[in-house]
Amino acid sequence: MSETAVNEMSFEAAMAELEKVLGQLERGDVALEESIALYERGAQLKARCETKLKEAEEKVAAITLDGDGKPVGTRPVEGL
Repeated sequence: MSETAVNEMSFEAAMAELEKVLGQLERGDVALEESIALYERGAQLKARCETKLKEAEEKVAAITLDGDGKPVGTRPVEGL
Protein backbone atom coordinates (compact mmCIF):
# COMPACT_ATOMS: atom_id res chain seq x y z
CA MET A 1 0.00 0.00 0.00
CA SER A 2 1.09 3.53 -0.70
CA GLU A 3 1.89 5.92 2.11
CA THR A 4 0.31 8.80 0.17
CA ALA A 5 -2.83 10.24 1.76
CA VAL A 6 -5.81 9.26 -0.36
CA ASN A 7 -7.20 12.81 -0.45
CA GLU A 8 -3.94 13.99 -2.08
CA MET A 9 -3.95 11.39 -4.87
CA SER A 10 -4.76 12.02 -8.50
CA PHE A 11 -7.49 9.93 -10.08
CA GLU A 12 -4.89 7.87 -11.93
CA ALA A 13 -2.82 7.16 -8.82
CA ALA A 14 -5.89 6.23 -6.77
CA MET A 15 -7.18 3.94 -9.53
CA ALA A 16 -3.80 2.21 -9.92
CA GLU A 17 -3.55 1.56 -6.20
CA LEU A 18 -7.17 0.41 -6.03
CA GLU A 19 -6.41 -2.16 -8.73
CA LYS A 20 -3.44 -3.43 -6.69
CA VAL A 21 -5.56 -3.64 -3.54
CA LEU A 22 -8.27 -5.57 -5.35
CA GLY A 23 -5.69 -7.95 -6.78
CA GLN A 24 -4.31 -8.70 -3.32
CA LEU A 25 -7.78 -9.25 -1.89
CA GLU A 26 -8.83 -11.48 -4.79
CA ARG A 27 -5.76 -13.70 -4.41
CA GLY A 28 -6.64 -14.22 -0.76
CA ASP A 29 -3.03 -14.70 0.26
CA VAL A 30 -2.95 -12.03 2.98
CA ALA A 31 -3.67 -12.40 6.68
CA LEU A 32 -7.06 -11.38 8.05
CA GLU A 33 -5.84 -8.16 9.67
CA GLU A 34 -4.08 -7.10 6.48
CA SER A 35 -7.20 -7.96 4.48
CA ILE A 36 -9.23 -5.64 6.69
CA ALA A 37 -6.69 -2.83 6.25
CA LEU A 38 -6.65 -3.39 2.48
CA TYR A 39 -10.45 -3.33 2.35
CA GLU A 40 -10.54 -0.05 4.27
CA ARG A 41 -7.89 1.50 2.00
CA GLY A 42 -9.78 0.23 -1.03
CA ALA A 43 -12.99 1.88 0.16
CA GLN A 44 -11.14 5.19 0.58
CA LEU A 45 -9.56 4.88 -2.87
CA LYS A 46 -12.93 4.09 -4.45
CA ALA A 47 -14.47 7.18 -2.86
CA ARG A 48 -11.54 9.31 -4.08
CA CYS A 49 -11.99 8.05 -7.65
CA GLU A 50 -15.72 8.76 -7.53
CA THR A 51 -15.07 12.30 -6.24
CA LYS A 52 -12.49 13.04 -8.93
CA LEU A 53 -14.80 11.70 -11.66
CA LYS A 54 -17.68 13.84 -10.40
CA GLU A 55 -15.45 16.93 -10.40
CA ALA A 56 -14.38 16.21 -13.98
CA GLU A 57 -17.97 15.65 -15.11
CA GLU A 58 -19.01 18.97 -13.58
CA LYS A 59 -16.17 20.81 -15.31
CA VAL A 60 -17.04 19.26 -18.67
CA ALA A 61 -20.71 20.13 -18.19
CA ALA A 62 -19.74 23.75 -17.49
CA ILE A 63 -18.02 24.32 -20.85
CA THR A 64 -20.00 26.72 -23.05
CA LEU A 65 -19.94 26.13 -26.82
CA ASP A 66 -20.50 28.68 -29.59
CA GLY A 67 -22.68 28.12 -32.68
CA ASP A 68 -19.89 26.15 -34.36
CA GLY A 69 -19.47 23.86 -31.36
CA LYS A 70 -16.22 25.48 -30.26
CA PRO A 71 -15.59 26.14 -26.55
CA VAL A 72 -15.95 29.83 -25.75
CA GLY A 73 -15.71 29.77 -21.98
CA THR A 74 -17.02 28.19 -18.89
CA ARG A 75 -19.75 29.03 -16.48
CA PRO A 76 -19.36 28.68 -12.73
CA VAL A 77 -20.35 25.31 -11.33
CA GLU A 78 -21.96 25.32 -7.92
CA GLY A 79 -19.74 23.88 -5.22
CA LEU A 80 -16.45 24.36 -7.12
